[in-house]
Amino acid sequence: MSAATAAAPHPSTHTEVLSPQERYEIDRSLRAPVLLFFGTSIFWLLIGSILGTLAAFKMSYPGFLDSEAWLTFGRMRPAHLNVVVYGWASTAGIGVGIWLMARLCRVPLRSQNLVISAGIIWNVGILVGTLAILAGYSRSIEWLEFPGFATPILFFAYGLIGVWTIIMFRFRKPGHVYVSQWYLLAGFLWFPWLYATANILLIWQPMQGSGQAAVNWWFAHNVLGLWFTPIGLASAYYFIPKVIGRPIHSYYLSILGFWSLALFYSWNGMHHLIGGPFPAWMISAAVVASIMMFIPVFTVAINHHMTMRGNFEYLKWSPTLRFTVFGAMTYTLVSFQGSTMAIPALNSITHFTDYTIGHSHLGVYGFFSMMMFGAMYYIIPRLTGWEWPSASLIRWHFWLAAVGIILMVGTLTVGGVIQGLALRDVEVSFMTSVYLEAPFRYVRSLTGIILTAAHVVFAVHFTLMLLRSGEQKKSATLFAKSTREMATV
Repeated sequence: MSAATAAAPHPSTHTEVLSPQERYEIDRSLRAPVLLFFGTSIFWLLIGSILGTLAAFKMSYPGFLDSEAWLTFGRMRPAHLNVVVYGWASTAGIGVGIWLMARLCRVPLRSQNLVISAGIIWNVGILVGTLAILAGYSRSIEWLEFPGFATPILFFAYGLIGVWTIIMFRFRKPGHVYVSQWYLLAGFLWFPWLYATANILLIWQPMQGSGQAAVNWWFAHNVLGLWFTPIGLASAYYFIPKVIGRPIHSYYLSILGFWSLALFYSWNGMHHLIGGPFPAWMISAAVVASIMMFIPVFTVAINHHMTMRGNFEYLKWSPTLRFTVFGAMTYTLVSFQGSTMAIPALNSITHFTDYTIGHSHLGVYGFFSMMMFGAMYYIIPRLTGWEWPSASLIRWHFWLAAVGIILMVGTLTVGGVIQGLALRDVEVSFMTSVYLEAPFRYVRSLTGIILTAAHVVFAVHFTLMLLRSGEQKKSATLFAKSTREMATV
């Protein structure tokens, strides 16, 4: 394939072409359901931030707030994880996915009551599950701590979203299926398969023995790779071209990136169980699949970079692009890090350390959450008919979030390596490895405060948007005055 052919734009790499009236009708139909998902996701983000920060302090001060059972680390941390995964990330992802799907199908929202009902039931399920964890009914299965009576609520709610997705795609306007739609359809169909399978095998009809660990890692890893990643990449493939006003660099690279993700990612969760009581072929397949993930990761990175080439100055003034590009760069970094963790020599050092915790935060927050923030900064003004009141608040949000996650991941990464090297040294006691890690956990607690501050700023700004605070702006709220025309409609 020649370079000219590889770089030739394809119709499906362009953003959607709609008249202003069509965009207005679509956004008006989306206003109530999407704002419902966004508003509740921001609420859960604040709750999850508080729970996570308190749990981080408890790692350094175990006696902190230990007078009540529901305030103990063993309940607060799983509550934090599930609130962030389902309350914030999944809820925000569904909201962004709904808006993108309607825009790319080029039709107003169909079955609005179905989507609103799904949003209400989904949040009821999260509330029931979170209260159950804090009350002591948690399952000791990471990312599946919600008890058996809460998970059917979530599954039913998501089933309604899945039905809506099929309806929207069925009644889309004739024309090309855009790159972002590939990822959205895949993510919206993969998640119920993952969630139902894991709950059946681990909660409703639990399998025996070490097989539970294999299913748990298969599920947890694929929630990030086959649920959050498709929505995050759909967002990047939409907003990067939309803001700078040019199509994605290469349709053929888009195909390669999509299908290689679908082929390799579902195999690689088992690399976290290297050295465990599992058949050698399972671990070997996971290691090979993890290394093969370099293909979709670098394919997507090249495609995004070549699309941005010559347009990086947009980062100076576009909030959406700054958050999105930060998330896209982090996707490359976290995926590269995840693949290297499958190398047995490195895995023997980082396994069972805070290095893995840092890796998880980099994926869920550095990549996915930053993508969702960028998408919300673009979408919410189009739903409310009002521009963001303050560029300064957006700037504060970005830098608090960016600095907070960089410090957190950097601290956990360095501390995890030191901790792992100490654990491997037979002359170093286990308690010594704990003491070596202690200073890094103090810093990690501080970063939790920084990220919580970022989320409070975002929540306040979102509330001001809903109240239509300030004077009506005539143009988009930017970090600085643009010297070039931006495709912001």
